[in-house]
Amino acid sequence: MKHVAVLGYGTVGSGVVEIIGRNKKELANNSGDEVSVKYILDLRDFPGDPYEDKVIHDFDIIVKDPEVSIVCETMGGTGAAYTFTKACLENGKSVCTSNKALVAAHGPELLKIAEQNNCSYMFEASVGGGIPIIRPLQTCLTAEHIECIIGILNGTTNFMLTKMDEEGCDYDEILKEAQRLGYAEQNPEADVCGYDTCRKIAILTSLYMGKTVNYEDIKTEGITKITTKEFKYAAELGRSIKLLGISKDLDGKCLALVAPFMVSAKSPLYGVRDVFNGIMVTGNMVEDVMFYGRGAGKLATASAVVADIVECAKNVGKNVPCIWKDEAIEMATDADKKFAYFVRVNNAAKDKFAASFEIENTVNIDEASDETGFVTKEMTEDKFIEVVETFGEDVINYVRMF
Repeated sequence: MKHVAVLGYGTVGSGVVEIIGRNKKELANNSGDEVSVKYILDLRDFPGDPYEDKVIHDFDIIVKDPEVSIVCETMGGTGAAYTFTKACLENGKSVCTSNKALVAAHGPELLKIAEQNNCSYMFEASVGGGIPIIRPLQTCLTAEHIECIIGILNGTTNFMLTKMDEEGCDYDEILKEAQRLGYAEQNPEADVCGYDTCRKIAILTSLYMGKTVNYEDIKTEGITKITTKEFKYAAELGRSIKLLGISKDLDGKCLALVAPFMVSAKSPLYGVRDVFNGIMVTGNMVEDVMFYGRGAGKLATASAVVADIVECAKNVGKNVPCIWKDEAIEMATDADKKFAYFVRVNNAAKDKFAASFEIENTVNIDEASDETGFVTKEMTEDKFIEVVETFGEDVINYVRMF
């Protein structure tokens, strides 16, 4: 029997325990042995819970128990979660996690510790929730030179943007609904400012390029400036607006960006709606491969954690390798990034604006409006920012095109 300890009995942690309990037969068949939860570490007690007898409050019990070979870290954050994860790995216990913040901040270090102690550090659930993406990158796509990864990686913002698009809701209104439904935290900054997506694209980039991308080096813009006006213009252009994480390999240099984009109806990402996520991987041989599904949620995320448990159970006493060197990747600058841009401009400056840029298209959504929408031709980001800043408040907003 493979004994598992779960750190944190919140949404994902309780989902892990539930799946192990409900799918005992499947886990035994797939891992070759019975898998059982021995401990649940949490600060709280859970009177009346079916697993209350497994709840403990002392982490040392887990570290010192030789029967525990696999630990699930579902605490979140980079404080105690880092300390506990490191201690488990140093004691030869494999760790499976959904904690993207910890993986983004300490992934290479923890992978190295796991290798040194003949155990594994696995984090399938940290990027796509229930969508398998990390293991496919590490196994199914290893014959490929990955050229780029582009994805909708945050279900909360995709839910909000879908509602703004389909129902004409304004930002503040739909944020409150997302909070009421439990999709957004009371402090929604990590989602709406793009930080969650940033960490996820940093992890994916580090994996396919084999070196470390510091998420703090990725230019990140959220959805807080997107209004119903942008969606009206997007509709006129046959597009919708999505928060995308983009990563491209430019001859060994990494172009990474998180921002809202006007996505063409011809793109597979256009149809990714509501809380669903979509990740498009482009290889030099297979070309485009699409991964789609629920990027969050209790059982969807827990399912990915339990899949890692199965992999660890099949490899107790061994290290399942992951190529991620603690060596920085050279990051592309704005001079390396090329996009077309949609720009809303006050009519007082529209002629001057049109003269300053090569314009691909002009869009009006209301003849009586005091603004005009322009789509520029493709240009480097540094040049676009340099010129657009000279217009000050006459540029109301802009969105990149995809």
